Amino acid sequence: MNILKKVSKAIASQTSLFVIAAAIVSFVLPGLFSWVSGTTQTLILGFIMLTMGISLTSKDFEILAKRPLDILIGCLAQYTVMPFLAFTVTRLLNLPDEIALGLILVGCCPGGVSSNIMSYLCKGDVAFSVGMTTVSTLISPVLTPLLVLKLAGQSIDVNAMSLFVSILQITIIPIILGFTINKYLTKNVWFKDVKEVMPGSSVIGLALIVGGVIAAVGDQFFTSGILIFVAILIHNTTGYVIGYLIGTVFKMSTPKKRTISIEIGMQNAGLATNLASAHFAAYPLAAVACAVSCVWHSISGTLLAGIYIQIDKANEKKGISEKSENNEIIKARG
Repeated sequence: MNILKKVSKAIASQTSLFVIAAAIVSFVLPGLFSWVSGTTQTLILGFIMLTMGISLTSKDFEILAKRPLDILIGCLAQYTVMPFLAFTVTRLLNLPDEIALGLILVGCCPGGVSSNIMSYLCKGDVAFSVGMTTVSTLISPVLTPLLVLKLAGQSIDVNAMSLFVSILQITIIPIILGFTINKYLTKNVWFKDVKEVMPGSSVIGLALIVGGVIAAVGDQFFTSGILIFVAILIHNTTGYVIGYLIGTVFKMSTPKKRTISIEIGMQNAGLATNLASAHFAAYPLAAVACAVSCVWHSISGTLLAGIYIQIDKANEKKGISEKSENNEIIKARG
């Protein structure tokens, strides 16, 4: 079990590499991932949300109750900035309807589960990150379908009720189940070991979902690949920047600003990918755009966390240098 825990930790810390590897392998050898489709894909995503539920405790909800303003600001930003930013990008780049649908789906989904890992790595406010992800996910069955209907319904037929049911089944039920399991088994030593294996399992699940979509429709990527990537890059990067600015406007601490930046910029593109595959099969490039978002959000989140870490190191060196200079001045005066 110790080996599994170490492997899980290593996989979780290298999320982007595993997702990229899955995308490349599935593109070259699609047969290896062709089984990840339909019900199988939905079950894998449900498992990822189950692991999220298992990671939640009563203390997490107590934190939410103690910090309602932070969570309110974060979730309002989540469901305004990213959806309408996605819509704006689709108009500015004059994207084809199905690519626009994919970007809007990503923008209307809740925060990504891996954002919690990124917040931890860059010394953000992890409790705030978990709170934002939890609340944005819990309200997603209502807000995601409504926003998709509003922003994409003019050009593509959107069944909001069908989306509502799917999100409820894929996210809320597994999260509640996971939370309940954790509540009653948390004192068992063996269960604590199982929980430590979960993060790596979630990353593998996300990689499988991306691999499945690329295997099914990856050959269509080259028809609009550059356009898809440019749209995702603008959407994701601008989300990070606006998120940090929102934290600054509300005078949040540096850890909070980093967290809200990551939470807003990183979406649950795995959920978007599943919704695109299940409900918009007639628009295959929508699923491709969502799958590419999965890959890029993992990469960019890792890069952003790395930038924040480097800033801390630079500030630490600067602080040590200034302290040394002050000591020299004190000695000289002495």
